[in-house]
Amino acid sequence: MQQPTIYDVAKKAGVSIATVSGVINNNGKYSNKTKEKVLDVMEELKYYPSSVASSLTAKRTQTIGLIIPDISSPFYAEFARSLEDWGDEKGYSIIICSTDYNEKKEKKYVSLLLRRRVDGIIISSGFNNVDLIKDIIQQEIPVVLVAYNIDSLQLNTVSVDDYRGGYQATAYLAELGHKRIAIITETVQSSAERIRGYQNALNDYHLIYDENLLTESRATFEEGEIQAEKLLNLEEPPTAIFAFNDILAIGAMRAVLKRGLKIPEDISIVGFDNSVLATICNPTLTTMAQPLNDMGKEAIGSLISEIEGTVKRKQRILLLPELVKRHSTGPANLKSNKREVKN
Repeated sequence: MQQPTIYDVAKKAGVSIATVSGVINNNGKYSNKTKEKVLDVMEELKYYPSSVASSLTAKRTQTIGLIIPDISSPFYAEFARSLEDWGDEKGYSIIICSTDYNEKKEKKYVSLLLRRRVDGIIISSGFNNVDLIKDIIQQEIPVVLVAYNIDSLQLNTVSVDDYRGGYQATAYLAELGHKRIAIITETVQSSAERIRGYQNALNDYHLIYDENLLTESRATFEEGEIQAEKLLNLEEPPTAIFAFNDILAIGAMRAVLKRGLKIPEDISIVGFDNSVLATICNPTLTTMAQPLNDMGKEAIGSLISEIEGTVKRKQRILLLPELVKRHSTGPANLKSNKREVKN
């Protein structure tokens, strides 16, 4: 299919080519209505001037776009900081876009980054629109996915071994004598492999898989607390909860403490990420550490290698998580399985 041109944009928007060029380059005085009309048509036609500029000038902007779902999350904030540090070392600046898991914002930010002529884009888990990623690739902009994979596309990826993380956290709790181990999953792609690790660990330790011990939620403190409440209200509540990120784990801790129960004497809790939150909550949180600094380094390295053309083959980089033991876990109190449910 023929790529749209600046002439197509001008014709459809009902303005001159000079006006389109002025809006793109932020030159001249145009009304907000005119600017919005031009930008809307560019988006509709999927016209991105970055590809034109690159072919004419062969210059780079030394900028990289980062699309994450929630900058307020300690995990994504720490990851973004790692990328900024490694990018700065290589002479690149990072433009951070936080989508709030919103597809309209995903579309808006992809369009923004392409108009800003970034040299490459890093996209993390929680991104929903695969067609947008195809649009980026069509513009010949290098892409790296972090904690995220699309089987139908050949892309550089950097992720943590989520299966290993799910297995190791569950096995640790099983070794402490816990027989009813619940999980609070997150609505992101990585959860599937962590669940598989959880299920296989249960099997290896001869524990029964109970679907009632699995809940799913968005990654907020409030949701972690709500899901933990549901688990605690079961006729046979768990003696341990494995939450798929530290935010959910701390939310679960709040629910447990509100019941007047003790951590870890009555119930053990494990998180995932090893964000700064894990060290400042009380008790401190046992968690699966993701190597955030290494993830940032590998993501930047993979992207810059593709931008500069030094590596042609796509790479799938898999890093290992590590169990960090703190004070939120301990031997199972089997009597707690028979405690009365409080409403």
